[in-house]
Amino acid sequence: MAHNSPSPIPRSARSRELARRLLAPGLLAGLLAVAGCASVPPPNEAMNLAQSQLQAARDAGAADYDPVDLGFAQDKLQQAQGAMAARKYALAADLAAESRADAELARVKANLGAARAKIQSKMSANAELRAQGAQAAAAAAAEFAKPLPLPAGAGSAPVPAGSLPPAAPLEDMPAPSASVLSAPPSGQGFQTVPAQPSSTGGQDSNATQGFQPAGGQP
Repeated sequence: MAHNSPSPIPRSARSRELARRLLAPGLLAGLLAVAGCASVPPPNEAMNLAQSQLQAARDAGAADYDPVDLGFAQDKLQQAQGAMAARKYALAADLAAESRADAELARVKANLGAARAKIQSKMSANAELRAQGAQAAAAAAAEFAKPLPLPAGAGSAPVPAGSLPPAAPLEDMPAPSASVLSAPPSGQGFQTVPAQPSSTGGQDSNATQGFQPAGGQP
């Protein structure tokens, strides 16, 4: 009884089968990668937003108040543009988002820095005004403390002592004569009684004289 054995597979056919099995996974991975790249659209909107935010940061003065974050935003935007040129859209979208975040942070810091500078300027101006007011008050007080000027013609400078001539000495005025004095009316006033001779002669003459009313009464 004869047995039929399977015919051997040619070597060339086996080589082709082995090559097909080895290349199939790599080919599949390449196809998937191509399909993935084709499914991600270019991030045009993200790129535009990143550029707008970067320009807003520059306009806010980020170059003066926050140059570090502004530099990060510029660098990442350039990298995103390079990824766009290489058709690496997913990477470009990520870089554009990071650039936008850095630019927004730089803009906020720039606004805060400008506000602080404005407040500092106002404080300096107020301090200068207060200093000027203090100087004006001091000048007014000094002016008020000055003596008032004398009216015109009211007098001149005080005469120093010793410049005036010495005063003339006062002289005794002579007593008026009897003829100058008017005689009192008749019957009124007092008359001088002539002195009477005294036997003692040693008494004061004033004792022998006196005043007697007019009319001859003792």
